[in-house]
Amino acid sequence: MAVLVRAPAGWLWWLGVVALAVTATVRRKRYVALARSASRAGKTVILQDRAVSVRVWRRAHRCHLATAFLLAGAASFAAPAAGGMLLAGVGVGLWWKALWIGRWEEANESLLWVRTDALLGPWAVGDPAHPAVRGYLTTGVIAGDARPGGAKRAVAKAAR
Repeated sequence: MAVLVRAPAGWLWWLGVVALAVTATVRRKRYVALARSASRAGKTVILQDRAVSVRVWRRAHRCHLATAFLLAGAASFAAPAAGGMLLAGVGVGLWWKALWIGRWEEANESLLWVRTDALLGPWAVGDPAHPAVRGYLTTGVIAGDARPGGAKRAVAKAAR
């Protein structure tokens, strides 16, 4: 019985691998072009907190995320695990892209920022490589509460 359940996994696994490769490589040229033309953030620029950015993005896209989850679940009736593997591939691809951007930020010793109004305004797209995004801003790696690549910065405990 387990053999019959596992038999399609070998083929369906490639669906996630293909989605991972596509997600990790799509729009890299746009990211690089925007990063190369990035300007230094001025002192008057207010940088949004990492937690606020994540919360606002998730709220704005919760319908899309719920729909993707429901479609993956519904697709499991036709091809077990195919939708889940596709979503997993996309998720890992986005994670790899964030690591790639983090390596760029570390190599150039600067954090990349997108203007909040470009991502969260009335015509928000939520995509940092969308054509509506005209450019990135840079700060030093110490600025903000995120490490290169978007991970949380470790908070030092206060001395007692």
